Amino acid sequence: MGKIVVVTSQKGGPGKSTVATNLASGLSHQGYDVMLVDADRQMSALRWSQDRAEKNPDLPLVHSVACYDDIRPALKDTAGRYDFVVVDTAGRDSKEMRLGMTVADQLVVPFRPSQFDLDTLMALSEIVTEAMYLNPTLDVRAILNMAPTHRASSEASDGLEYLAEYPVFKTMKTVLHDRKVYRDAIEDGRGVVEMKNDKAADEIRQLVQELLDGKTA
Repeated sequence: MGKIVVVTSQKGGPGKSTVATNLASGLSHQGYDVMLVDADRQMSALRWSQDRAEKNPDLPLVHSVACYDDIRPALKDTAGRYDFVVVDTAGRDSKEMRLGMTVADQLVVPFRPSQFDLDTLMALSEIVTEAMYLNPTLDVRAILNMAPTHRASSEASDGLEYLAEYPVFKTMKTVLHDRKVYRDAIEDGRGVVEMKNDKAADEIRQLVQELLDGKTA
């Protein structure tokens, strides 16, 4: 049985689809058979996968499908046929987000180091806690995304300190930074592991390995 990884947030803007697509491409480069499920009606992840297949037929294949409303049967079915099912849900409190949590093995919640993003933690932690009554083995991770690259900035450390106040989220050691290459990769249907940027590629490789190992900070 494959692993279901749901990538979600309670607001738009934290780079949820970017994390999901890069996680899918990163896993594919590790030799895993990956299904990317787009459960967000904006269909960003699905378009990325379609661009990937059309523009880059030489790259490892990432399968994709769109699925809405009660996504649980589809996730369970695809988990029986793929090594990993990566699910991109809408950036809001949605049926897909809540139901996806109840069947997921891992939940990945990206947050930007901004007060608007961090202010959603309390409500989201309550939703996650409720889901864990139905899915007590759910492994919940929070990852800091779009952190400043400037070493003098304290935003990343401040954000991680704030995350620590919500123990339901296991803070990941991996931090993803605000790099233009992430945006460039999306336009070309690629992940940053397939771009010429070692720093960004190393971030995604670390993210993939951390999820595979089950390690947290």
